[in-house]
Amino acid sequence: MEIAVIGSNMVDLITYTSQLPKAGETLEAPDFAIGCGGKGANQAVAAAKMGGRVMMVSKVGDDLFAPETVANLQRQGVDTRFVTTAPGTSSGVAPIFVDAQSQNRILIIKGANQQLSAADIDAAAEALTACQLIILQLEIPLETVYYAIDFARRHNIKVILNPAPAVADLDIAWACKCDFFMPNETELEILTGMPVASDEEVKLAGQTLLRRGLKNLIITMGARGSLWMSGDSVHQVAPTAVKAVDTSGAGDAFIGCFAQALVKTGDIAAAMTQASAYAACSVTGRGTQRSYPDAETFQRFLNVN
Repeated sequence: MEIAVIGSNMVDLITYTSQLPKAGETLEAPDFAIGCGGKGANQAVAAAKMGGRVMMVSKVGDDLFAPETVANLQRQGVDTRFVTTAPGTSSGVAPIFVDAQSQNRILIIKGANQQLSAADIDAAAEALTACQLIILQLEIPLETVYYAIDFARRHNIKVILNPAPAVADLDIAWACKCDFFMPNETELEILTGMPVASDEEVKLAGQTLLRRGLKNLIITMGARGSLWMSGDSVHQVAPTAVKAVDTSGAGDAFIGCFAQALVKTGDIAAAMTQASAYAACSVTGRGTQRSYPDAETFQRFLNVN
């Protein structure tokens, strides 16, 4: 394997609506879909669809969602040897509400993801040490994330930490042990307590984290593109203009594509450019993983954009 994702899987319950109900109000929504998601699984699938050899360390629940979650990962080309069941526990679930402007609001119930532990990493240790890159997010316990970071450092494996969903008690000292720290602008705002309404504000907020010792900070900003900050250097990638249908999972698409491109070429700036376009392509379809193009489909998208 080239890439390991240690993280979450979720079942997405997606409601498409023109408006959200007020307290005590019932509204009819025009459409609904069930899909496979979760930040970890999304990133694994995106990397695999772009040709990466990807394994996943994750937990599913003891319920009707679990078999399809595992089967879906396998269909997408992800190695699931270390996706195990948490007995007597529900799978992770993410109710998602997509409005008329294609913006999403998401709730997550972590379920079995909360039981992913250091023991699961140890069980996969032999396979993990053969990987070049480990991707982590925060839909699993922080203690497990920290253990994975230490594991990677001991075995000289590069690490991407995606602080999503952002939690105030994330210890930035652990993020500084990672090769890449990749929040979106909202997560950056939560982690720094600083405004991020403009690119300059994003840079100022990012500099506060760099001063604490981060190696590479890559901030995804949706329709505003992405920003790579390292030391005193700043590299900005413009967005690819598209008509967005559903922005769910776009950040995960970026990270998965970036990881695959980085492992393949080692070129951070080029990987960002490709990942930005890949994320743009993903928002032209509905859902998360189902909207991620494979390499051939993505190339056709690039040819016309």
